[in-house]
Amino acid sequence: MSWIGKALGAGIGFWIFGWVGAGIGLLLGHFVDRFLGRIKQVGGRLLEVQQTFFDTTFTVLGYVCKADGQVTQAEIRAAEQIMTQMRLTKPRRREAIAAFNRGKAADFDPEPVIERFVRICGSQPTLLRVFLEIQIQAAFADGRIEPAEREALMRIAHALGLSDAEFARLEALLAGHYQQGPGAPTTAAALDNAYQALGVDKQSTDAEVKRAYRKLMSEHHPDKLIAKGLPDSMVELAKERSQEIQNAYETVKRSRQVRD
Repeated sequence: MSWIGKALGAGIGFWIFGWVGAGIGLLLGHFVDRFLGRIKQVGGRLLEVQQTFFDTTFTVLGYVCKADGQVTQAEIRAAEQIMTQMRLTKPRRREAIAAFNRGKAADFDPEPVIERFVRICGSQPTLLRVFLEIQIQAAFADGRIEPAEREALMRIAHALGLSDAEFARLEALLAGHYQQGPGAPTTAAALDNAYQALGVDKQSTDAEVKRAYRKLMSEHHPDKLIAKGLPDSMVELAKERSQEIQNAYETVKRSRQVRD
């Protein structure tokens, strides 16, 4: 259908200005067709990224949950909670469960799956980090990450091209969710996690802490993530990460007695 713009342009141009108008209309129609073609290509690309993110998320979740030899009830509940947060329709929920089951199979090899994920989604580094955050969240289902699960998560992080330091930051971000309950006093471990979650340390200035916080909040803004290919159904997860970043920042501010 790439000829529609040319045909309309030439027809309207001929009707108004004759053959000269037809030529001009044909040229303008050519540019319209190219523009529409690019929009269609971008739209198709975005759908591919969204579907790949969805499939890979639940397949690798199954792998991570089975890493220590068994899938616990807490891990199953965590996977189900993610599905609930995503408000999946019944068909999409069946897709997610099927992907999870593929991932927890004894002979599952995550590397080809992640390689394809990186090939399709790797132009958006923020999506790679959000993907790993979801995997870490599932591993924390029973309150802590088992050694075998951490080994699996590190393997995933390296396959995604993320550094050990980046993994540690994301782990600290999720750890804060489980270690620091609402209204609880800030422990030294919780404060250390908050600094690490923001990617700064105790020697950083207040301005550096705020800058790191704002950068992370911008990266995790749901609208930006959706534009980059995060499935619409995962918006609630993005909001949850934003809240955890906010909590880490508030923890650091309290310790420094800083007010915005």
